[in-house]
Amino acid sequence: MGAIIGLFTSEWYLVAADLTISSARRTLLFCFLAALCEGLDVQAAGVAAGGIKQQFQPTAAALGLFFSASNVGLILGALVGGRLADRIGRKAVLIVSIALFGAFSLLTSLAWDMPSLTWARALTGLGLGGAMPNLIALAADTSRADSHNTSIATTYLGMPLGGAIASLIIFVVPADAWRLVFRAGGVAPLLIVPLMIRFMPAGRHSAAPGVSPRSGDFINDLFGEGRWSRTLLLWTGFILIVLTLHLMLNWLPLLLMGRGLTKAQASLAQVGFNAGGAAAAFLAVRLLDTRWQRASLVGSLVMLPVSLILVAISPARIELLFGWVVLLGGAIMAAQVIAYGVATACYPVLARGTGVGSAVAAGRIGSLVGPLFAAALLGAGQTAVQVLFSLLPLAIACAVSVGRLGWRGLPRDTTGSTTRT
Repeated sequence: MGAIIGLFTSEWYLVAADLTISSARRTLLFCFLAALCEGLDVQAAGVAAGGIKQQFQPTAAALGLFFSASNVGLILGALVGGRLADRIGRKAVLIVSIALFGAFSLLTSLAWDMPSLTWARALTGLGLGGAMPNLIALAADTSRADSHNTSIATTYLGMPLGGAIASLIIFVVPADAWRLVFRAGGVAPLLIVPLMIRFMPAGRHSAAPGVSPRSGDFINDLFGEGRWSRTLLLWTGFILIVLTLHLMLNWLPLLLMGRGLTKAQASLAQVGFNAGGAAAAFLAVRLLDTRWQRASLVGSLVMLPVSLILVAISPARIELLFGWVVLLGGAIMAAQVIAYGVATACYPVLARGTGVGSAVAAGRIGSLVGPLFAAALLGAGQTAVQVLFSLLPLAIACAVSVGRLGWRGLPRDTTGSTTRT
């Protein structure tokens, strides 16, 4: 493991130190690596749960509190981190946030009981929350007009790939070695922090003539100058997207087993949801930076309820369900990228961290509600197929809200074609 980490670090060090790479590309590289680390940390609690239960034998309430702890920290971190970034600079806040969640992830691996584990997880959430809005804002700040959505997708899709790495780690080690996933989640971000300090450009957001970088207040940045309707719709879209995503991350394997797949087949499908879904979403989002923007937008969002129906009605064969699950993951992740693209375009550059941070914080409400919603349906005696169909109105509402945001909110030029520079 040490040799692999050393090789990975040395290779990326050489890439990051290559000054022939444009500052925008280096920024995007670091944003992707940071998102990869964040995805590993976000997924760590779920994949380590089996080993944690085996060692500490927590009650259901204690385990639920552990799962929720990072979300509480993440809400606060997203709000504060986004706001601070608009005041003192995105690079500084991003680096501090990454160092925080790396250090506290290492601390989580040293926990001796459930309370210490839960507190360490809550503190990890502070760093996770501060990082994500700044990753997206930096990707948007440094992207060209003709690659705005692709840059955001490149950054965001590091998260599900990081989650897949966490799943792979716990798959190849014994259950009682659960601490290893938190160690990996701590070491990886701490390795890239010095590289970011040395080689990452500071960013280029600057004030308009006569406007101080410290002007404006929190409420005005979000709701002033007619932005109140877009902000409320954006929050609604984020809540629905993240609700759907986290519901699937937590319950999809069980629902697929209820459809007739084995545990191994359901686990394979979950990998497809993360890794295959990320690839599918990236291909769809690439079209958002072309003249096919609106066709891609509609196609991606229509696929969300359609793929959910296909997962529900398809024969219980792994080759079929795996394909539909990949499409479902791609549709959900594409919707998330679209929402991030709209979020960065909804606010002035100097308020972008505040706007994206508030949307990320709103989305965490969905991450809390989604798993509970599926649990309530299963607790009421619904079958896996019934649960999937019960989620259909939610998927439609998610597609409609994101579609309304994206139809006019994604960056376009005055002729209706995607802007190119």
